[in-house]
Amino acid sequence: MKKASDLTSRVEAGIRARRLFRDGQRILAAVSGGVDSMVLLEVLHRLARTHRWELTVAHFNHQLRGAAGDADERLVGRKARKLGLRFETGRGNARELARGSGVSVEMAARRLRHHFLAATAAKLGIPTVALAHHADDQVELFLLRLLRGAGGGGLAGMKWSNASPSDPKIRLARPLLDVPKEALRRFAAEHKIAFSDDASNASLDILRNRVRHELIPLLTRHYQPALGRTILRLMEVVGAEAEFVARAAGEWLAGRRRPAFGRLAPAMQRRVIHQQLVEGRVSPEFDLVERLRLRAGEWIALSAEGAVRREAAGRLHWRRLVPLRFEARRRKLSLTAGKGQLAFGGLKIDWEIVDEKGMTIACQPANVEYFDADKVGRAIWLRCWRAGDRFQPIGTGSPRKLQDLFTNLKVPPAERRRRVIATTRPGELFWVEGLRMAEKFKLDKATARRLKWSWRRSSGA
Repeated sequence: MKKASDLTSRVEAGIRARRLFRDGQRILAAVSGGVDSMVLLEVLHRLARTHRWELTVAHFNHQLRGAAGDADERLVGRKARKLGLRFETGRGNARELARGSGVSVEMAARRLRHHFLAATAAKLGIPTVALAHHADDQVELFLLRLLRGAGGGGLAGMKWSNASPSDPKIRLARPLLDVPKEALRRFAAEHKIAFSDDASNASLDILRNRVRHELIPLLTRHYQPALGRTILRLMEVVGAEAEFVARAAGEWLAGRRRPAFGRLAPAMQRRVIHQQLVEGRVSPEFDLVERLRLRAGEWIALSAEGAVRREAAGRLHWRRLVPLRFEARRRKLSLTAGKGQLAFGGLKIDWEIVDEKGMTIACQPANVEYFDADKVGRAIWLRCWRAGDRFQPIGTGSPRKLQDLFTNLKVPPAERRRRVIATTRPGELFWVEGLRMAEKFKLDKATARRLKWSWRRSSGA
């Protein structure tokens, strides 16, 4: 087994082979306080004199871990001062961004971090940011993307160097990408490098942590002892093949004399469509790529604002749709009378509160639902879909954006906006026209009264 001290020369060789940094270059080292980033900083500092690098240390506090996050910031600051390096810090509220933008906390934290690093590098005139991603990160990323059904480009994982997602003029470099985390820990122990362990990395509520602590040990123990090496080798092969297909697709798109789209291999057809969708700032989901690949000439709605189609020759064409506005009308309905009927949004609705005792339903007709009346409450609101509405159909595990449910059911944008919705007084959706009833308001053993809800759409509505 190689000594931990060999790590510095190993990293230096990788930097030279992949030309991650030039001699005399300025480098911004992103340091979180974990063992990987603290080792990265130590190694770069050891090599800096030989290669005339000018290092600056950057730390971003996501404000997710309270006092522990503040302690990490102090730890990195002390290390930077000990090494005589400039120290730049930034802060951002990842949870607040996640709530406001509808993304996960992890994604919000990533956006904030990359924005800070790119902005700091640009402010200081530094062309490259060094990140501490290592071989274990690559293996975990491969399995995560495999579970999500990623293609070859996604399964290739992180690159040794690529443009920052926040500023394409700033390059990201990953000098530790082939180094296992265990080697980093040995180096830190040998050289008495202080670091912190993020307690959230042990939480099994996070999918990446379950992959790290459950799936990888299971696969290593029972199926492939050399799992890490095997996956890294596979990522190298898949990545090279994906790059080849991407380059060939780019040349096909740029060429004048080229084979007909229909004569291309399916992998090339998919990549040609994929690249055009990315250029059009549209997420290249597999189902969308396949629909475009197999159905020339058909307009496919992307959102309420646009659509795309593929001509037989392979080029994509875009169409902007007239923006559709959300309906603002709504109506309050009191259920205290026991039963009633009303018209709203083109629907005729009949409702009735029925005692549960002795009631049986042999066959539930179409356009009739039964809810637990006491869960619904004494008053409800009728309205149409609004941006941000979330709904949990019966039998599902958690609420989802109503827009996503409509998209999965291929409900046209104009149709979505006329669908009627019923909410409780606090605003919870318990019924959406055309969808199953809500999980929370279903009948159960404790149900004492049922709300019978029937509707029909008026002709021409």
